[in-house]
Amino acid sequence: MASPAPKTHIAHTLLSRAHSPDSATQQFTERIKQKPLFLRATSPSASDNRSRRRLHRLRKKEYFIRHQKPQPLSAREKRKSGLYDLPKEECKYAIFNGLHELWVGYMQEVLDLKAGGDAHVSPTSHGSKLASADYHGAEVEVVRSRCAGRVGTKGIVVRDTKFTFMIVTERDEMKSIPKEHTVFRFTVPLPKAEDTEERNESGADQLRPLVFELHGSQFENRPVDRANKKFKWRNIDYV
Repeated sequence: MASPAPKTHIAHTLLSRAHSPDSATQQFTERIKQKPLFLRATSPSASDNRSRRRLHRLRKKEYFIRHQKPQPLSAREKRKSGLYDLPKEECKYAIFNGLHELWVGYMQEVLDLKAGGDAHVSPTSHGSKLASADYHGAEVEVVRSRCAGRVGTKGIVVRDTKFTFMIVTERDEMKSIPKEHTVFRFTVPLPKAEDTEERNESGADQLRPLVFELHGSQFENRPVDRANKKFKWRNIDYV
């Protein structure tokens, strides 16, 4: 039984109609049989794209975690860690008296007070300095308040929050005084000269300390927010 004739490629058949047999065979060999076939990878599916994007996000997150600075604690984390808790056994007036002495030196530098120099302080020249100063360690006294029971309370400021002053009294009691509708008074003694001769018969200096009054209703901000606060003169009426 005779074997069937080999099947001719359709491209060879078409080329034979337009060219001679030798030319058709040559073109078919060069352009059809020996032509390289370029293959590309199968297009990724939607799940593969999602996995690749997720991996990219994780690597990017790990990079920033390794190179970024430690993040500040949140308010909840601060309360949980007890960062602002003051142990009762350490809330002693004698302990914070040293802090008050440091604060007096700090305020003398802020107000440019020098031993034997001019002690003139005005709102124009020193108002912005007093408004942006730090009052941790100041000894304040409540001279006006809507609550009559707070008037006369005196102590050293151990914590200055946005709305309150927390002070420790001479009886080693911690009290939180709200700033709203409250006027505080504090004093800044003048620096003493070593060779001063202005002494009375009892040996006390004749220099009188500077007395200031702080209106809490206009002072409701945190110490860190007062650093760049601009002083504005305005009249305050308390009813």
